[in-house]
Amino acid sequence: MVATKFGLVSHSGGGPGVIDSSPGNVKAAVEGSLLRLGTDHIDLYYQHRVDPNTPIEETVGALAELVAEGKVRHIGLSEASPETIRRAHAVHPVSALQTEYSLWTRDVEAEILPLLRELGIGFVPYSPLGHGLLTGRIRTVDDFTDDDWRKTNPRFTGENFQRNLRIVDEVQAIGAEIGATPAQAALAWLLTRGDDIAPIPGTRRVARVEENTAADGIELSAAQLDRLNNLTPAAGERHDEANMATIDR
Repeated sequence: MVATKFGLVSHSGGGPGVIDSSPGNVKAAVEGSLLRLGTDHIDLYYQHRVDPNTPIEETVGALAELVAEGKVRHIGLSEASPETIRRAHAVHPVSALQTEYSLWTRDVEAEILPLLRELGIGFVPYSPLGHGLLTGRIRTVDDFTDDDWRKTNPRFTGENFQRNLRIVDEVQAIGAEIGATPAQAALAWLLTRGDDIAPIPGTRRVARVEENTAADGIELSAAQLDRLNNLTPAAGERHDEANMATIDR
């Protein structure tokens, strides 16, 4: 299956970093992706961020045309609000929503998850390991390179970072009880949240892919789930101010 995104590059002169989901830009973006991927169709095509300057109905209308042409099989959204999801789904069925969800980012549970289940939309959580913190391998930000965006992420800075390490300690303790790594314990928890959830942990190493995949076979006890469900919420916003401004709320 091939999944990719559009909308963070304006092909009409704005360039990279300019949010643009106008119909013309959607069509220009898909042609470029098909060429680079060496395929005649994309299985799941996500809007990267909701474009405040283009009604979602126009964007999804353009995507529906691509589905009719056979260039796209399924439509996805990313970081969309409940209202946007409803409006999009009314134009053409949305197959998946990609939004951050993990033991330290649980705000989707209030409105978004119930809505997705009402509409029959799958959920693809990104950063299910808390940008690496829930792996238990990060105890200081001093080792980050200067261009590592986490250096300015509110959850990795100052007192917030120290508080969030306590979440990691609890996840690590539960992992130790069941012979699992902290990452496996965090993913195992996420997999208990519903069969319609398909987390996408990022990694550069095959060994980590194997480690993460093994989380599917881990069983957490009712008491362990209760401890994880009641962890202290993460301290700090999940993105810096500029990135939070691009999230549809």
